[in-house]
Amino acid sequence: MTQAERDRLVALKKAKKKLITQKQAAEELGITERHVRRLLRELKRRGDKVVTHGLRGLPSNHKLSADTEQEAVRILSQPVYRGFGPTLAAEYLAKKHGIEVSRETVRQWMISAKLWRASKQRIEKVHEWRQRRSRFGELVQWDTSDHDWLEGRGEEILLINMIDDATSRWFARFVSSDSTVENMNHLERYLKKHGRPQGCYTDKAAIFQTAEKTKRDGSRLGKSREELPPTQIGRALQELGIPWIAAHSPQAKAYASYCTSCEPQTTFSGKSRRLASLTPCALRGGLGPGSSYSQSSRSFTG
Repeated sequence: MTQAERDRLVALKKAKKKLITQKQAAEELGITERHVRRLLRELKRRGDKVVTHGLRGLPSNHKLSADTEQEAVRILSQPVYRGFGPTLAAEYLAKKHGIEVSRETVRQWMISAKLWRASKQRIEKVHEWRQRRSRFGELVQWDTSDHDWLEGRGEEILLINMIDDATSRWFARFVSSDSTVENMNHLERYLKKHGRPQGCYTDKAAIFQTAEKTKRDGSRLGKSREELPPTQIGRALQELGIPWIAAHSPQAKAYASYCTSCEPQTTFSGKSRRLASLTPCALRGGLGPGSSYSQSSRSFTG
């Protein structure tokens, strides 16, 4: 059973025990309330296996035979079909040879047989406001602020902050550097206090994503992005089953823009740092315009 299936099972069992409503379970699982009721009935009959697909380990009922694929590839390998794209090839297979398959199936066959080279589709760049998550723990926004917290009166410190997308509740800690060790320690503290979130939203910093090597002229060098190994934090998130969501633009990352400052009453004692007043006055982007969180006293332990 995969981690995603375990999460589905937990949601169903919470609905069964009436800890959450069926509507909340449907929103968490991304299905309808009617499907939730159907799964709850199956949960009584099949037990935990209800979250696993009934055809797991078995061939699909709609899978075409290997002989059909081999015959189609043999036909398309002939010189007369050289240069045909998947759409035209699918039409000729249906009209002249009686092999009726979808264009996408023909495309996959042609790619496997080296008869067609896949190309990346160009996606138009758009920036849209998204809806905030509905429940605490569904998404955590994670970033580091390099604001001049001491206003030049002491050593440079950074603030690692994790903000819940639904409630704007933040979990922050002052550190001396934005390193992998400090971020891993902060993640451990968050998990011990709030549990495992269902997703983390960050920028594309090198601690979250392995940087691509490039030549002096700007061209890529070595492996592609898909083949690069994950970072230490990336591997930790994978092992914990926490999906990582990257911000693809400065507009998407705007939530981490802090216009906060420390009051002169800020005091420090050893490793314990107490912030007298910390008011994020512009938590934009995922939190929406005008959202803010303030607290009269907050302790940060280094």
